[in-house]
Amino acid sequence: MSNIHPKCIPISVSAWSDCAVPMSYDVPLLGAQEVTRPGKAPQDDGNASFVRTCLNGTNGLAGVGLLSMPYALAEGGWLSLALLAAVAATCWYTGLLLGRCMAADQAIRTYPDIGERAFGRRGRLVVSAFMYAELYLVAIGFLILDGDNLDKLFPGASVRMGPVSLAGKQLFVVLVALMVAPTTWLRSLGVLAYVSAAGVFASVAIVLSVLWAAAVDGVGFSGRGTTTPLRLAGLPTALGLYTFCYCTHAVFPTLYTSMKQKSQFPKMLAICFVLCTLNYGSMAVLGYLMYGDSVQSQVTLNLPAARLSSKIAIYTTVVMPFSKYALVVTPIAVAIEERFRGVVGEGAVASVAVRTLLVLSTVVVAIALPFFGYLMALVGSLLSVCACMLLPCLCYVRIFGATSLTASETAAIIGILMLGLLVAITGTYSSLVQIIHELQLGV
Repeated sequence: MSNIHPKCIPISVSAWSDCAVPMSYDVPLLGAQEVTRPGKAPQDDGNASFVRTCLNGTNGLAGVGLLSMPYALAEGGWLSLALLAAVAATCWYTGLLLGRCMAADQAIRTYPDIGERAFGRRGRLVVSAFMYAELYLVAIGFLILDGDNLDKLFPGASVRMGPVSLAGKQLFVVLVALMVAPTTWLRSLGVLAYVSAAGVFASVAIVLSVLWAAAVDGVGFSGRGTTTPLRLAGLPTALGLYTFCYCTHAVFPTLYTSMKQKSQFPKMLAICFVLCTLNYGSMAVLGYLMYGDSVQSQVTLNLPAARLSSKIAIYTTVVMPFSKYALVVTPIAVAIEERFRGVVGEGAVASVAVRTLLVLSTVVVAIALPFFGYLMALVGSLLSVCACMLLPCLCYVRIFGATSLTASETAAIIGILMLGLLVAITGTYSSLVQIIHELQLGV
């Protein structure tokens, strides 16, 4: 597979979110062959400027979780905005911890490298497993997202092919998968990486379009919401969605190694988190004021489809996953190909078959579990919390030793671990209960 050096391309996720970043395609995270491992000679330092790294980092944090911010606010109440800020500050701090782990060993290039440096091969496998599971569910979220929004633009669409009939969201999930599947067959993702750099501007465009719909196109700010400042019942869902917005920690090592002046890594992270948190907070307040408790899991589904501003917001939302789906799926595909090379072979046909089957599996899950809000809350609560809060703290303590920590570091890490465990347990339970409930209603 063609290598894409991290300093040569704009980085994007979800969030990983879009979370869809090239987190070092030099080598599959679970593959048998590794180019750089802790303890080996370090590669050349990066030469990316501070401004470019800020753009890459902001693009990484700017993801489709933006669309669920009003819903998260409706679930958690107005005071949950303080928790959004707290989650952002927590993820910023754990990002700093990853940077310090990188500085401890110049051979560390990726997040799994940090896991191996801290806990050996098992640590690498654990970190990789969480990352791959998160990527897989985010890919499913992309299909659900496009299926929901295309169904809003083209209601009542249906296709019948013999005994098989597809209609509505299911039809569009299949169509989107057919269109993005060829992009997963590419051996070099350089072009898609450049296209996905537009994620920062797309996120801003969506917020401005929603604002235009409210202020100019007549939607207004008269949504009826709860007077309860904090909704304890909906808090786990809100926290899961807030955490999902910041699930970008697999990108941070790539950003760190790409920087020319690595001492500016903390400043760069702070700028990225502040800008994205302002964008997320603005969308949360704006969408909730417009629709109140009736806001849907994606605020674009509430917008009047006939308005130009709504179409801009929805079409922008639909296009984003097209450029990012392959970036999310490819690392998983490469790992499978490397792990089972003796079974599937090494030819192009085998690679296409593996990637097509992987896309097909995401289609099946997206059709079976078409609950974007609950699914993303589950990703945030179960996977993002572990990758963004728990694992960075554990790796940092393991690498540097508990006795070397200052009192403030110890207090911060203990607090983060307690918060992470609380969100993971309550959020995962709440999301699973809601998904099971929705499945029972559909039976």
